[in-house]
Amino acid sequence: MAEEEDGKEYRWETGYEKTWEAIKEDDEGLLEGSVAEIIQRAKRKRQAERHGNTRLGMMRHIYLVIDNSECMNNQDLKPTRQLCNSKNLINFNLFHYYLQLLEGFIDEFFDQNPISQMGIIITKNKRAERISELAGNSRKHIKAVQQLNQIPCSGEPSLQNALELALRSLKMLPSHASREILILMGSLTTCDPGDISVTIQNLKSQGVRCSVIALAAEVHVCRRLCRETGGLFGVILDDCHYKDQLLQHVDPPPAATFLDSSLIKMGFPHHNILEGKEASLTMCMCHVDAPDGEDSKLKSGGYFCPQCYSKYCELPVECKACGLTLVSAPHLARSYHHLFPVENFIELEYKDVKEANELCYACQKKFADIDKHVYECGKCSRIFCLDCDLFIHDSLHTCPGCATNPTTLQDILTSAPS
Repeated sequence: MAEEEDGKEYRWETGYEKTWEAIKEDDEGLLEGSVAEIIQRAKRKRQAERHGNTRLGMMRHIYLVIDNSECMNNQDLKPTRQLCNSKNLINFNLFHYYLQLLEGFIDEFFDQNPISQMGIIITKNKRAERISELAGNSRKHIKAVQQLNQIPCSGEPSLQNALELALRSLKMLPSHASREILILMGSLTTCDPGDISVTIQNLKSQGVRCSVIALAAEVHVCRRLCRETGGLFGVILDDCHYKDQLLQHVDPPPAATFLDSSLIKMGFPHHNILEGKEASLTMCMCHVDAPDGEDSKLKSGGYFCPQCYSKYCELPVECKACGLTLVSAPHLARSYHHLFPVENFIELEYKDVKEANELCYACQKKFADIDKHVYECGKCSRIFCLDCDLFIHDSLHTCPGCATNPTTLQDILTSAPS
């Protein structure tokens, strides 16, 4: 008999909840429309909760825990033929399809969080294994995810072993770092060697924020883990909903109370190309431990650490010799929009503005009778459709109406911090 989230009463003491009535079939007997509406409402809700001038954990250190157990061979969500052909897989199962969506999430994560780091852990056969260390190289993690296609799914997962393995690395990070764990759980069971409640309390004491995306159904221990550590919990409905659940972890979460306010020393190296007879060929620190044939080539140029002069082939990276964080100015600029997001647009009834505005200002799409709501920018008073509203706040991070209005643009530049 599981308790409710508020802990005040049991489920059998509350009213009977008809959860299936939230999803309704359309005229053709399909459920895609209801699922899409649920996703759109969730996006609007998250967007309304987003406020500027909020202290965020910008330097994120996150571990992805991927369930690689036998249950991931289930084929309850079928992909399309095009997705099957994209990987040339004959035995295409649920696990392989979700790995493709995970690759897109990794790309988007580092695009929106360029000064963050990620690591990947898999769990199967009652054990946990780290397949990718904490690093800021997206290609390295995508390659590790692609190699999972060759690893068979077997055994049972161990949630506790995966959490303990991630905690051993996260607790060694400096106090200004944001520590997170995102778990992709497909199994309804977990085989743990000890009391997982102790592990949850250790995660909570270390300020590690744990979130879970369940691929099958809600599991009590996963829900409790998220509630105790302040993370998010969700159960997917289909592949589109799964992608939306992943993307909600792209934006940095509010900073935990234990994070210290301190100055962080960073280096901004320039790419130097050495030419001439005296230019020596050296190996960068990125691939000094890489096996033969994995980009371990001798090169003359690269990014040189301004503190210890170690060479690296790409940024951002943490210097292995002196520990200095090496970034470029665009990396910090791309993180700026998280601190000062575009203000939420005003939701209006389309019938109230139907005569004055018939086209979306951004995409020039003509509004139809199915568009029950439109959205108005509070600064430039331009009208946008729902898709453009979400695109502006999730990807573009600037209002097209304000950017093309000289008066509004001047006000924005004047009010922006130096």
